[in-house]
Amino acid sequence: MLGWTCPAPLRDQPRVVMGHGGGGAMSAELVEHVFAPAFGGEVLAQLGDAAAVTLGGARLAFSTDSYVVRPLFFPGGCIGDLAVNGTVNDLAMCGARAAYLSCAVILEEGVEMAVVARVAQAIGAAARAAGVEVATGDTKVVESGHGDGIYLNTAGIGLVPAGVDLRPQRVVPGDVVIVSGPIGAHGVAVMSVREGLEFGVEVVSDTAPLGSLVAAMLEVTPDLHVLRDPTRGGLAASLNEIAGAARVGVVVNERAVPVPPAVANACAVLGLDPMYVANEGRLVAFVPRGHADAVLAAMRAHPQGAGAAVVGEAVADHPGMVVARTGLGGTRVVDLPVGEQLPRIC
Repeated sequence: MLGWTCPAPLRDQPRVVMGHGGGGAMSAELVEHVFAPAFGGEVLAQLGDAAAVTLGGARLAFSTDSYVVRPLFFPGGCIGDLAVNGTVNDLAMCGARAAYLSCAVILEEGVEMAVVARVAQAIGAAARAAGVEVATGDTKVVESGHGDGIYLNTAGIGLVPAGVDLRPQRVVPGDVVIVSGPIGAHGVAVMSVREGLEFGVEVVSDTAPLGSLVAAMLEVTPDLHVLRDPTRGGLAASLNEIAGAARVGVVVNERAVPVPPAVANACAVLGLDPMYVANEGRLVAFVPRGHADAVLAAMRAHPQGAGAAVVGEAVADHPGMVVARTGLGGTRVVDLPVGEQLPRIC
C-alpha cells in the first residue's frame, strides 16, 4: 500500500474481485494505482485501446488482449473469432490496418480435442476474413480444475497511415459523436446462452472486424479525432474515458442511441442499461462537425456501419462528464460503471 502513488484503497477491496476486470472504475483504479506505477513509460500512460509507437521510422500500432469468455461458443461467434476481432479492432481504433497477430492458447487438462480444433478453425477463419496473419503463438496446459476449458491471448501490430492521429486529447467542443450501429448485442447474446434465457428471438453477437470500416472513414478525412470500440463497460465506459481524457463534456441523445428491440427487451428483463452492455463489432467516433455528414454517409455505405447514427456531441460544459437527454426531456448522468454488469463476456 505504501508504494502506491495514491493511498486510496481499490474500492476497499483487499483482494481482486470480478469487478476489477470489468472495464469500469475498478479496472481503472487497478491500472492507475498498481500496474501503471510499476510499469512506467510515456506510451503506457496514454492508456488507449492500442499503443501508437514509432519504430525505425515507421508508425506502428501495437495491442494485446486476453479472452476468458464463458461459454466458449455463443450465437454469432466463439472465443476464437472474438480474440482475432478484438485485437484487430483495437489496432483499428488507432487507424491502423492489422498486419500480424500472435496467439497464445491456455488449455485446461481434460478439454475435448474436438473443442480445441473448433476454436482453432474459428481463429484461422477470422484472421483470413480480417486480412491478418497469425505469425507466432504459444500453448500452455494447466491442471484440471485450474482453468475453464480455453483461454486465449492475442497481440497484434499494424501500420498507422501518415497524417492519422487518433487520440482523446484531440477532441474539442462541437465534435459530433457517431456510433457505427446498434449496441448491446454481444453482451446479451453471451448472457442468454450462459443463463439459458430466451427472449422470443435469438440475440446474435455483433463480433466483427472493423479495419475496413475505419479505412472507409479515413478515406473521407484523416482528421477524425478519436475512435473507440465499446467493449467492456459498453458505450458508457468509452464515452466517459474519452470525456475524462479530453476534459470535455459529452451530451448523448438517449433516443438516438440505436438499441435492437430484442436487446432492449432483454435488458429490461435483466435490469440492465444497454449503454453499459459490451459490444464486439461496434465503434464510437468523435468527428469534427464539418466532416460529420460525409463520414456518416461513408459508414452507412459499409456493411459494418449500415446502422450508424449520430448520438450526441462534445460540449464545453461539465468537462469529464457524460450526460444523456432522456425521452421525457430531462437529463441523467451516464457515469463510468464501478464494476461490470456482465462478467466474462470477452
